[in-house]
Amino acid sequence: MNAPENRYWSAVVRGLSPYVPGEQPKLANLVKLNTNENPYGPSPRALDALRGEVGDGLRLYPDPNAERLKGAIAAFFGGVSPREVFVGNGSDEVLAHVFLGLLRHDRPLLFPDITYSFYPVYCGLYGIAHETVPLAEDFSIRASDYLRSNGGIIFANPNAPTGRALALGDLERIVAGNPDSVVVVDEAYVDFGGQSAVPLVARHPNLLVVQTLSKSRSLAGLRVGFAIGQPHLIEGLERVKNSFNSYPLGRMALAGAVAAMEDREWFDRTRQAVIRSRTTLVAALEGIGFQVIPSAANFVFARHPGRDAGELARALRERSIIVRHFQLPRIDQYLRITVGTDEQCGVLTDALRDLLR
Repeated sequence: MNAPENRYWSAVVRGLSPYVPGEQPKLANLVKLNTNENPYGPSPRALDALRGEVGDGLRLYPDPNAERLKGAIAAFFGGVSPREVFVGNGSDEVLAHVFLGLLRHDRPLLFPDITYSFYPVYCGLYGIAHETVPLAEDFSIRASDYLRSNGGIIFANPNAPTGRALALGDLERIVAGNPDSVVVVDEAYVDFGGQSAVPLVARHPNLLVVQTLSKSRSLAGLRVGFAIGQPHLIEGLERVKNSFNSYPLGRMALAGAVAAMEDREWFDRTRQAVIRSRTTLVAALEGIGFQVIPSAANFVFARHPGRDAGELARALRERSIIVRHFQLPRIDQYLRITVGTDEQCGVLTDALRDLLR
């Protein structure tokens, strides 16, 4: 864009480096393993609830407080009150409110140097000073690195794009060691093998746990996320939400999300299927020479010591197989591969085996 057109931008907009989402290509016979979408569809109960919401009622505003959904989330976890639940239009919107409402302080925010790349974007948007904390050589988070002065801490667990999970004991060490700062744990992938920090909320007033219905409940297209924390943290988020958009979730999103949270059988069946496929995929990749980082997510992070990751990604794309390649320091030789169906994973590994010949 030339100068005459962007002269209307604010100084904040001029300085932004926006988040780049995973590609949504339009290719025939595509094997799409680049955006960590669940290969299995949403709960049939959720789909029925969505159909049931289509009608004259759509002329009415949705419940601004999402009471039914907060109740369903609280009931799913047990020991959680609806007053300890905040919901938003995808976990990204929840995180946006978290950054503005709970993490904007004089001291710098801490997060890993390799993590969800939206975190520095939010810092730029809201003018939040931050420092990145290097992961260990094996890409693990070291709890001791976060026991220092800060204005808040955020990390994904399991981490993205590595898939590594931090043990609950180490996580609690970070929370307990920072009683004057909010510690945010982003659990977008926790249902595929991690340990949720939600049980720790009751005894830590500075802990906020964020989750999404996009991954383990296959509702990426519906955009529903939530946070769990003690009421004083939730009240802070509600103040931001009601100063921004009092109706973040539509009637259909609310209905589908409630049904998805209540259908535990479908949730367990599909996430266990992903976990089994991940085990098979890791074994196949290691069998053809890949080094795979231990994953507790619905993706794996892998490199081949004899081949350039960028070249492999391009060669796979020519075969209509899409994986994610990050051209970033420390991880530019890794591919992040979503766990698809066994058939999709088989197509991928067959293609890689052929390329490696």
